[in-house]
Amino acid sequence: MILKILTHISRVLVGLLFIYSGFVKLVDPIGSQYKFQEYFSEGVLNLEFLIPYTLPFAILLIVAELALGVMLLVGFKPKFTVWSLFSLNLIFLFLTWYSYTYNKVTDCGCFGDALKLTPKETFYKNVIFMIFIVILILGLKHIKPLISNKIASLSSYTAVFISLIIVYYVLQHLPIIDFRAYAVGTDIAKGMKYQEGSDEIPPIHDFEISTDDGDKLEEMLANEKAMLIIMYNFEKTKKEGIAEVAKAAEKAKNQGYEIYVLTASYIEDLETTQKEFGLPYTFGFCDETALKTVIRANPGIVTVKNGVIVGKWNWTDADDIKL
Repeated sequence: MILKILTHISRVLVGLLFIYSGFVKLVDPIGSQYKFQEYFSEGVLNLEFLIPYTLPFAILLIVAELALGVMLLVGFKPKFTVWSLFSLNLIFLFLTWYSYTYNKVTDCGCFGDALKLTPKETFYKNVIFMIFIVILILGLKHIKPLISNKIASLSSYTAVFISLIIVYYVLQHLPIIDFRAYAVGTDIAKGMKYQEGSDEIPPIHDFEISTDDGDKLEEMLANEKAMLIIMYNFEKTKKEGIAEVAKAAEKAKNQGYEIYVLTASYIEDLETTQKEFGLPYTFGFCDETALKTVIRANPGIVTVKNGVIVGKWNWTDADDIKL
């Protein structure tokens, strides 16, 4: 009787946790891709050969998390579901132990950008949930479909289908929910301020528009109409995307916008590059991680009014920009 009660409690807790964890990453799979790149990089797990496959790997893991959470709650294929959850949590347990022990990745990205936990907090969270999953293994016979096996299977497959649709939409446009420090409505200057009496790094940091004439950030923040064209890695920027943002920038320029092109790439012949791509505007250097955090697009467009972010678009939506 006690095992049955503990099994149902564990079923709800683990199921909801995996659904939540999967969903907050589902709305921003690029963020999970960056996190896997960080784990696979030299000096961490030294698995650089896997870096080109981080996006499909991230999508697979995110959809699996959400789907397994749903499957557990509705009672679809309980044996497969519970052992899959055990295997998945074992991987998370290793990664968070590694982060906690060696301080290699200070944010595991378990809950995307929605909820930040320290490596220590994340590791012990996984230890606790491993206990719940072990209870599920011991109480497997008590996990039954909530209504019927047919409805349980339909619910599970529907969850996978909807998840894939959301992933496709987000990759074509931008995250449907922006949990990052540069969300629309954010006052950049306020986000860069340290809290009084605290040494905690502010949510917006390492953000600059560094040029040969100095940092243009203050100038940009004071402008009533500013447009940022973000190309965090110029070599990886989609060329058709540059053409689209160039047209949008020209339109904005004609309406009185000051245009800033931000990149983390060193451009040897800047003047030639500006002419080649039709971007005769201020080019500024900024930290790559900061630019990836600003917008999940390469290239992407951000409009700013008096230091407040008022709009963000992927280059695929350049025609829909509101000025």
